[in-house]
Amino acid sequence: MNTPATVQMLNLKLPTDPRWVNLAEMDLGEILTDHAYCEQKAATSCITLIQGYPEYAELVRELAPIVTEEWGHFRAVLDEMDKRGLQLGRQRKDEYVNGLLAFQKKGGSREDKLMEKLLICALIEARSCERFRLLSLHISDDKLKKFYHKFMVAEAGHYVLFIELARKYFNREKVDARWAEYLAYEADMLKNMEVRGDRMH
Repeated sequence: MNTPATVQMLNLKLPTDPRWVNLAEMDLGEILTDHAYCEQKAATSCITLIQGYPEYAELVRELAPIVTEEWGHFRAVLDEMDKRGLQLGRQRKDEYVNGLLAFQKKGGSREDKLMEKLLICALIEARSCERFRLLSLHISDDKLKKFYHKFMVAEAGHYVLFIELARKYFNREKVDARWAEYLAYEADMLKNMEVRGDRMH
């Protein structure tokens, strides 16, 4: 269901389990609820980065519009749920993101922490892009195919932006070496996670 070319383009080491889309469309209310909160958390993450590192002028300039875009995505998911007579459920524990945060290096300088945060954001966006692509191609609802194609394009841009910001502010070899570690860790993490249709990740 997933193509090696897409995974390679995003640098991901493991494609999503082919069963995921089928499980996701069994209860659209669940997957749309989780998607909505993912967009909300993405906006919050960008705000936190801006607040924590205001002296990084390009970071502030680049992330400010992303905050607006991600919040717009949150509203778009809510609108889609309204059209379908679905209600936003409660936010759930995000095992995927928590797993990535557990791999984040503890201690280190303020700058080291920024690099870690940027790489985690990049990885979340890359995996989101891959999953939105799967939904845009394989979900049975044609309207949702178009809906998720737009998200796929947006997440691809965000993934590239976070990687570029990390490489701008830090030694590229250091960034790429740590990025490779994150990619390997994420693949191993997914192998051990239950495939759930009520989660975007």
